[in-house]
Amino acid sequence: MGINHWPEGEGPREKLLESGATRLSDAELLAIILRNGNKNMDAVELARHLIQEFGGLRQLFSASFKQMCRLPGVGPVKYAQLQTVAELSTRLAQQSLHRGPVLSSPDITRDYLIRQLSDRNYEVFAVLLLDSQHRVIQFVELFRGTINAASVYPREIIGLVLEKNAAAVIVCHNHPSGVAEPSQADKRITERIHSALSTIDVSLLDHLVVGDRDIVSFAERGWL
Repeated sequence: MGINHWPEGEGPREKLLESGATRLSDAELLAIILRNGNKNMDAVELARHLIQEFGGLRQLFSASFKQMCRLPGVGPVKYAQLQTVAELSTRLAQQSLHRGPVLSSPDITRDYLIRQLSDRNYEVFAVLLLDSQHRVIQFVELFRGTINAASVYPREIIGLVLEKNAAAVIVCHNHPSGVAEPSQADKRITERIHSALSTIDVSLLDHLVVGDRDIVSFAERGWL
């Protein structure tokens, strides 16, 4: 049954308009996006089934087209709807990140990086370039694959810093294993980058390692 055919006042859309989005469950919010279910389930039941099938909203929104469409009642249209919401969410987080000083908004920075990197099944090494007021100039993914001390080239980071006239840098990378605890290789990479940036008088403010649900900060650990 589609949401448009629900009895008046009982649908998640009406509930949202009456009480606000925060009062709805994950399944109810997802049902509004899906709009309708399939021949066996209404929209909320289908939404609940999708969340359970993939193990959570994060896994659902990062599922591939092939993974999504193997389920009854889910096709290209619903996949496109979910991908649209996921992309808008990422862009909203990015705009929030650019809105003010990074260092006064650590939660925004962490949320943005988790959205960007936590679902990757391969390692990504990225750089946040900051101006003299520590506002974001640009977020750049520099390296992909297995990240180790030999595969991250400080000269490329320096080239990017000089090109964008950045005054400070935060580097970050993800651990596809989901465990954010830095390795010895991560520490060696950080030392090399810190040393290289110091030659051009640019500060390395932090190295953030992104796991499945959390982030480890080198600065908070006292390693920078």
